[in-house]
Amino acid sequence: MTSLTEQQNVADFYDFEAALTEEELKVLLRTRAFMRDEVQPLVAEHWADGTFPMELIDRFRESGLVGLPYEGHGDHGPAASHLLTGMMAMEMSRVDASVATFFGVHNGLAMYAIHACGDQAQRDRWLPGMARMDAVGAFALTEPLDGSDIAAGMHTTARRDGDTWVLNGAKRWIGNATFADHIVVWARDVADDQVKGFVVDKGTPGFEAEKIAHKTSLRIVENADVTLTDVRVPESDRLQNASSFRDVAEILRATRSGVAWQALGVMIGAYELALRYATQRQQFGRPLAGFQLVQDLLVQSLGNITSSWGMLHRLAGLQDAGVFRDEHSSLAKAHVTARMREVVAWSREIFGGNGIVLEYEVARFFADAEAIYSFEGTREMNTLIVGKAITGQSAFV
Repeated sequence: MTSLTEQQNVADFYDFEAALTEEELKVLLRTRAFMRDEVQPLVAEHWADGTFPMELIDRFRESGLVGLPYEGHGDHGPAASHLLTGMMAMEMSRVDASVATFFGVHNGLAMYAIHACGDQAQRDRWLPGMARMDAVGAFALTEPLDGSDIAAGMHTTARRDGDTWVLNGAKRWIGNATFADHIVVWARDVADDQVKGFVVDKGTPGFEAEKIAHKTSLRIVENADVTLTDVRVPESDRLQNASSFRDVAEILRATRSGVAWQALGVMIGAYELALRYATQRQQFGRPLAGFQLVQDLLVQSLGNITSSWGMLHRLAGLQDAGVFRDEHSSLAKAHVTARMREVVAWSREIFGGNGIVLEYEVARFFADAEAIYSFEGTREMNTLIVGKAITGQSAFV
């Protein structure tokens, strides 16, 4: 089947791409070509097998797409705008949400944690290699017993022993951790009960990562159960500008909007597949696209895409202006992922029985949407963040 990613983004009904500068559009089109040529041929087989295509690391290394949000790191000059990086995340998820998540963990969570919470020496030490993807990053926050309540319930501990820290505990759902070179681990300091960040290198004694098997969503991503048993980390590898969970929250506030852009990309990918199928599939002597009920599903999908894109476009402007708040990214994540769920369901519906066959691709989008709906804050938790902002009343329990 010929991919619609070889064509223009037919879901850009209001021409949002026109808001990019000429140079930004070149980067977006380069991202589109990379996903079309390097990623799409690999994803169906690896999704079915639940494996990560390691050869993509070398291809990303050569792409010039890594490190763009960080000035002075990566194949560029000034830091890229949030509109461009958001649309890049969208473009990646339009082809495959797993690869977009791998990239987001490395280029977003891990690199941004070091950028935001490391001192200048640490940025200079780690970020150039990560921007070249000579080293892959991971971000270890969630724990087996603590997800949404991790701020108050973190069980992983850090104990200082001279110029060394000793980490003990467990993490779960840690993307890239099975093969990452640098893992940003968050732990509670037993001395002051505050959360601190540490960069743990692959091969450090006591650090173990076991791939989580039998997932039904984002099957290409290698999520891991991580155990830390007396892992010794030098003080020089503690992120010097992270002193409490507030610093973690700042990272999540920034990256949560990226997940909303991913959800938009999943919507677009599923919609494009459904639109093409509807124009090609014959039923009762004419294309499916000629039936009113099918057109209704397609138009509702396009409406969700367009309204979500408008919201994220404005959110990117708030980020670039430095005035966006937690509730801004939370509203986007909660709203756009809910709209995504609708679109992937409608798209799969248009395929009928073929919608559950991996060959037709839409089943992959349908399944992957469930993980994006849940991670980086569930809809309910993000709703409570927004609810507190608009009412002044905290409904957290």
